[in-house]
Amino acid sequence: MTGLTHFNEDGRARMVDVSDKKATARKAIARSSVLMTNKVYQSIIEQKNKKGDVLGVAQVAGIMGAKQTPMLIPMCHPIQISGVDISFEWVKLNKDRFELVIYAEVKTIGNTGVEMEALTAASATALTVYDMCKAIDKSMTIGETYLLEKSGGKSGDYKRK
Repeated sequence: MTGLTHFNEDGRARMVDVSDKKATARKAIARSSVLMTNKVYQSIIEQKNKKGDVLGVAQVAGIMGAKQTPMLIPMCHPIQISGVDISFEWVKLNKDRFELVIYAEVKTIGNTGVEMEALTAASATALTVYDMCKAIDKSMTIGETYLLEKSGGKSGDYKRK
């Protein structure tokens, strides 16, 4: 099992020891999206959804998702998150289709990165939008979720091309 960091010498799962890694400022930004009809879009921007403020609740869900990442992803270290910001961008695809683009930025000063926390935050945000709007239209599609960029740590910076 040489070269595999999440397995011990017996081939069993383990959490990587990061205690010798240098604490540095780290940041990760992830992206997700929700594709929806004009009817769903209008209910969100006009704040006429029966469940309440869709984007406000989704932002809180994203923040909570980032904080709960080690509870969901078995090998993630519980880390001290210093900041989470969820932002949105609307894209009109055609007269009846809209895309809500979700950006999740997570920061820490520590000895391991926050990529998984950013990805979890973006995912939780998208899932919450779906949950709050599914009574209007169940055909919404959660789009690709991926890391846009990360900075800090031994592996250096990354920016998606």
